[in-house]
Amino acid sequence: MSLLWLRVAVFLYGTAALAVVPAALYDRPRWRHLAIPVAVLAVLFHFVSLTETLNAAHHSFPVDTHETQSVLGLLFALAFLLVYWRYRTFALGIFLLPLAFLLGLLPAFRPGLETANIPGLQSGWLFLHIALLLAAYAALFVSLVASVLYLIQERRLKSKSLSTATIKLPPLATIDSIALKSLLIGFPCMTAGLLIGSLLAQISYGAAYFGDPKILLAFAMWLAYIGMIYIRRHSGLRGRRAVYLSSFVFMVILCVWAANQFSVVHRFPTP
Repeated sequence: MSLLWLRVAVFLYGTAALAVVPAALYDRPRWRHLAIPVAVLAVLFHFVSLTETLNAAHHSFPVDTHETQSVLGLLFALAFLLVYWRYRTFALGIFLLPLAFLLGLLPAFRPGLETANIPGLQSGWLFLHIALLLAAYAALFVSLVASVLYLIQERRLKSKSLSTATIKLPPLATIDSIALKSLLIGFPCMTAGLLIGSLLAQISYGAAYFGDPKILLAFAMWLAYIGMIYIRRHSGLRGRRAVYLSSFVFMVILCVWAANQFSVVHRFPTP
């Protein structure tokens, strides 16, 4: 049944992603009233599916690529709903809902059947490590999207083209608040996730853990994250430079994921 619920969730994500476009671009109330309930239903079905999948596999956290994709897609959808609840804007849904749809496609229609032999598989601490890092990645992506929207809105204001704009965006202060608060939420998640992972890996792998390529890149990503928050808060970085800085840190994250192929600690099987 878990696959059925996930496929329903993917269908609902696709419907919500289509509905959010006219709601955000043309401010159509009818589509707005459709997009939010459908997205909420998709999240509920997705959560039920993920819970059933993990229970059936007898582990409490994602251990392969497909399960990780599914969790990340759920986090993107939740991020959209939280931003809408707090700021009443659909703009981020144009990016986040299609991502939730795409990340759910493979787990829904080509599920991984493999199992993983990972030390401490049943550890709640290991689950917390993975959940916190996924939340940090999702928060950073939301911040990147908000920075891009800030740049778009800033250019409109400078060119005085708001009257002919197609997409309805919140004020610059609201967009900047979304970007900064996303970073401030993601940073403690990343810090706690790395600390928990370091302690667990020390128990299982010893000092060799710190020679792992993904670990080195992960701590580089943490330092870049600190630098980005410091620069944004103390120098008032906005617009294009904020987009460049967020993009740089996001590229580091992609490098961390790519390092799975060379990691002795974090190599996840794929179908």
